[in-house]
Amino acid sequence: MVPRHSRKQIVPGFGVTLSVTLFYVSIMLLLPLAALLARASELSFAQIVPIVTSERVLAACKLSLGAAALAAGVNAILGTVLAWVLTRYDFIGRRWLDALIDLPMALPTAVAGIALSALYGDRGWIGAWTSHFGISIAYTRLGIFVALLYVGLPFLVRTLQPVLAEAERTQEEAALTLGASPWQNFRYVVLPQIMPAILTGAAMAFARGVGEYGSVIFIAGNIPKVSEIAPLLIVTKLEQYDYAAATVIAVFLLSLSLVLLLIMQKLQMQSQRYRLKEVQP
Repeated sequence: MVPRHSRKQIVPGFGVTLSVTLFYVSIMLLLPLAALLARASELSFAQIVPIVTSERVLAACKLSLGAAALAAGVNAILGTVLAWVLTRYDFIGRRWLDALIDLPMALPTAVAGIALSALYGDRGWIGAWTSHFGISIAYTRLGIFVALLYVGLPFLVRTLQPVLAEAERTQEEAALTLGASPWQNFRYVVLPQIMPAILTGAAMAFARGVGEYGSVIFIAGNIPKVSEIAPLLIVTKLEQYDYAAATVIAVFLLSLSLVLLLIMQKLQMQSQRYRLKEVQP
């Protein structure tokens, strides 16, 4: 039997491509993180603890992570519905609607922030209407949530569309033939197939929301301990030339984000295992 490492690859160039991949990942991902950790390590443990446990830092990180997680969860539902409509139905204007999905990713974040502020401000088309009911959107935590909904939606839709397009419709037809209701068909046939994609899109939307800056600062009140997001606090520390504190806050936020992403990755792997068990006879 030929050893595995000595077998010829069907597609040549594995060694070269692997080297390029490792080099690129090291330069673009690992090296910046190493520099960030090195800068934060300039402070002693006794100096780091007061920074990360300060009320302002904890409030900003809690707001960023909480708003991003909530927006990702809502987009997981709305994005699934929108991806379903764009994939399974043909109607007038579908292509235009499909093209508009990418607008939050193509639009500069500052432009998006100004547009959202103009729309949801007290004199905006929506903000003026909600203000009559005592609901203020712009310059509040609700405005942050709306901004993160806006920037995170494309990740869910674009992740789900190819999965829905390639899903086996024969199973859905068989379930309907056997007497399953439309809800039962979706719950027990469609949802297990698309759940890994939903979790992947939600994780991407969450990651984008945690680090979102440009579109949020224009619609957030930016009040410390109330509506101040963690990226804004990091920028504030940099403007004050407190680079050590900025890197410590960045590492702290990064650590919290990685923990939540690992949890979502675990859920995704469990969903994939469940799907494989369902497919196996």
